[in-house]
Amino acid sequence: MSQMKHIDDIPTSPGKFKMEKPPYNRLRLHSSLSRLTLWSVVFLGVIYLLFFRSSSSSPPATSDLFRRSLRTSSYGGAAWEKRIRASAKVRSRNGFTVLVTGAAGFVGTHVSAALKRRGDGVVGLDCFNDYYDPSLKRARQELLERAGIFIVEGDINDVALLKKLFEIIQFSHVMHLAAQAGVRYAMQNPGSYVHSNIAGLVSLLEVCKSANPQPSIVWASSSSVYGLNSKVPFSEMDRTDQPASLYAATKKAGEEIAHTYNHIYGLSLTGLRFFTVYGPWGRPDMAYFFFTKDILKGKSIPIFEAPNHGTVARDFTYIDDIVKGCLAALDTAEKSTGSGGKKRGPAQLRVFNLGNTSPVPVLDLVSILERLLKVKAKRQIMKLPRNGDVQFTHANISLAQRELGYKPTTDLQTGLKKFVHWYLNYYGDGKKSAQ
Repeated sequence: MSQMKHIDDIPTSPGKFKMEKPPYNRLRLHSSLSRLTLWSVVFLGVIYLLFFRSSSSSPPATSDLFRRSLRTSSYGGAAWEKRIRASAKVRSRNGFTVLVTGAAGFVGTHVSAALKRRGDGVVGLDCFNDYYDPSLKRARQELLERAGIFIVEGDINDVALLKKLFEIIQFSHVMHLAAQAGVRYAMQNPGSYVHSNIAGLVSLLEVCKSANPQPSIVWASSSSVYGLNSKVPFSEMDRTDQPASLYAATKKAGEEIAHTYNHIYGLSLTGLRFFTVYGPWGRPDMAYFFFTKDILKGKSIPIFEAPNHGTVARDFTYIDDIVKGCLAALDTAEKSTGSGGKKRGPAQLRVFNLGNTSPVPVLDLVSILERLLKVKAKRQIMKLPRNGDVQFTHANISLAQRELGYKPTTDLQTGLKKFVHWYLNYYGDGKKSAQ
């Protein structure tokens, strides 16, 4: 990749986060036993409908759409294990050994690089699926390999592979970022969301709860769990039982699953609700990314408006700020209290909003891109479709500020300028195309 930046060009993150007195207010996910039972029944029903009915009533070609096969490459052997140990080597005093799932993804790449930069040992795991252009994921992989980070290629549901990784390395922490992303794609391939976001999370937690010692786990939830809430800004104490998309429902299910494994097995779990993350090396399915591509190609871009010409706005959060929140969550995570699947005491359970607290109308996003690209966009105003998109997102980050020291510093104008600079460098030679 001639245009690919060196790892040092990824925006920096601070050193390991420390607090004089780590204030810890135990935040229990607001779910009673009856609600947990209800959600369990609902999602077991979803799994049944998606997998068992499709396999019995659909031809093989159709069922393949719902059953994403494991994509684990061959693994094992002395050379393979040597690469893992070298990648996991800690180079700072009191550093962590971290398994990062979804390491070739957008957030995963930046978090992995930041951890390695400060001296932590990092091993990545990614299945390199084709939800969007795999070549971008491979470019991120190449970037991380130059920094000494090895990404194991495999599916998060491959329990044998996960167990093997934990046999080789006693991971102190897991940063679980692997997931099927996107709201609209759920209408085309709902099974992939159950496979990755529900079954994948359970597979990982099953291995973690049996590990000795158990790792502390930080994982990516989503602002989408707030669903149809009309109260703003969104607070961690608000209701999250009105999902507007299957993606949101699977992330909500993940929070309930996290509660269960914390309660039964003593796993230390911290969920992070990301709000519209953007920046260099981002996801091509995100609006700011494909708006940039289409504006440069002279294509019209869809701009959604709510009923009665209402404004659609998002709490755009720059990747550097998200990375700071992720690292702070790792640094303040308490140890799990179980061992070999047996709980020995109460364990930490938290959930935090990581946003920018400044919702920006999508029309303003387009105007900023026009100025940065020096190209006038062809705007096509459309009604907000009923496909899971919501009208607005707005994060209340007071809890993350208090417990993590989280403080976003990048406004949309500054962040988009950095993204456009990267985009033009990466795609500007005419040899690549943003798919």
